[in-house]
Amino acid sequence: MSIHGWVVLDKPLGLSSAQGVAAVKRILRTGGFPKTKIGHGGTLDPLATGVLPIALGEATKLAGRMLDATKGYAFEVRWGQATATDDAEGEVVAESDVRPAREQIEAVLPQFRGPIVQVPPGFSALKVDGVRAYKLARAGETVELAPRHLTIHALDLVDCDTDTARFEVTCSKGTYVRSLARDIALAAGTVGHVSALRRTRAGPFTLSQAISLDNWAALLQEAGLEQAVLPLTAGLDDIPAYAVSPEEATALRQGRTLPGHPAYHGLYLATDGPVPVALVDIDATAIRVVRGFNL
Repeated sequence: MSIHGWVVLDKPLGLSSAQGVAAVKRILRTGGFPKTKIGHGGTLDPLATGVLPIALGEATKLAGRMLDATKGYAFEVRWGQATATDDAEGEVVAESDVRPAREQIEAVLPQFRGPIVQVPPGFSALKVDGVRAYKLARAGETVELAPRHLTIHALDLVDCDTDTARFEVTCSKGTYVRSLARDIALAAGTVGHVSALRRTRAGPFTLSQAISLDNWAALLQEAGLEQAVLPLTAGLDDIPAYAVSPEEATALRQGRTLPGHPAYHGLYLATDGPVPVALVDIDATAIRVVRGFNL
């Protein structure tokens, strides 16, 4: 039996995204399920928890699209200490006695909403001359990364006390919450780092769908694949469907172009009945395959 779909993990603290993928593979193998191609839809730091979409089978063709999707996070900033990694794992590199009040924090947040420019943290997976930035930083080299243009769709202060503040953010791809926390602290007249980070959303997937590895393994054993794995289409909730005939479905699976449609323009999910066939781009002249599915 082929497996195609999604597992939305509630990733625990200390587990890397790659380890999450390996754990799902191990659970499937232990359960006697067939070997399945598996990937994840967006790296989540080991010190972060929350939504980690794991793609199975043909859903792995959508993992790249998930990387480009909007993300949501809840995070805590601890004032008074800047670290080399901009999170609680790094050594302290600067300190400040300043602790901003709620009014001061609220006053600087507007400058971080909408289109912004952000410098990624030196300890990141971005490459500098072909080498991961974190490897250079760990070797003691000074890492200078190019600023990035991104969009903060929403940023709110949820709560604060003397030493910490808690925020919620919805942001475009490429956003580093560690950099956002660092820059908010600087704008508020102090230094700070991320002391807790939880991803609440990745594209169409939210915490309401997320499940721990232990609970997923139990669900898989007790209820089977249909209950334990979300369908491939769960990753395409924002894409409208476009019904095609069996003959058209065959043509699309072969990568052929079909005549266009004057009433449908843009990206659609072509379906043959309930079966996803391909992501297609439709305009008045042609229907072209963007990504086909072997289902």
